[in-house]
Amino acid sequence: MDAKELRSKTPAELSRLADELRAQLRDVRFKVATRQHGKVHDMKRLRRDLARVETVRVAKQAAAS
Repeated sequence: MDAKELRSKTPAELSRLADELRAQLRDVRFKVATRQHGKVHDMKRLRRDLARVETVRVAKQAAAS
């Protein structure tokens, strides 16, 4: 997921995507903690994707104000 793709989305879509990423991150975190998921780097990828989405969402809100 790149920033160019995210900039074309509406704020509502970005909020929905952020919620989905938070849920995925929570699930992966629990699976890693219970040793059901061996790919710890998935947490890093999800955190970075979430940060990208939030950055674009906040920038769009600031531009609209």
